[in-house]
Amino acid sequence: MKKVLVVIDIQNDITKNYKEIIGNINNAIDWAVNNDVYVVYIRHENLSDGTRTFKPNTRGAELVSDLKIVSKNVFTKYKGNALTSEEFADFIDKNEIGEFYITGADAIACVKSTCYNLTKANYSVNVLSDCITSYDKRKIDEMLHYYESKGCKIISLKDLL
Repeated sequence: MKKVLVVIDIQNDITKNYKEIIGNINNAIDWAVNNDVYVVYIRHENLSDGTRTFKPNTRGAELVSDLKIVSKNVFTKYKGNALTSEEFADFIDKNEIGEFYITGADAIACVKSTCYNLTKANYSVNVLSDCITSYDKRKIDEMLHYYESKGCKIISLKDLL
């Protein structure tokens, strides 16, 4: 069973809190590269009128410059759940991926939706607790309990390394 590290929405428009986890995410990326684990980057684009963030073709929608880019596997989603990106779903099928390691910038939205839908599809999901953040960091513990209740494993970067 192949594994993938998924980096969700580490883009310029995201919460500044990502600065606190970017070092950990980059370390997780190094781990993935050294252990033959795929690395995938998920970008959010907001198509709704009047939106101010994640507009297609803006700097805000680009991946942040301090994120290590080690693959061309960059997929765009327009909803919270990363599996709604057909390219990402195809990538999973084509590469026979069964186990996911999740990192990302919005624990209460896109990370939550992606984890929920991956476990619902019977994939093995590991959330890297020190590689996720949120606009409201007080909600992170609650989110970790939620992920666990949905069948995700919560692990820290240390557990991984």
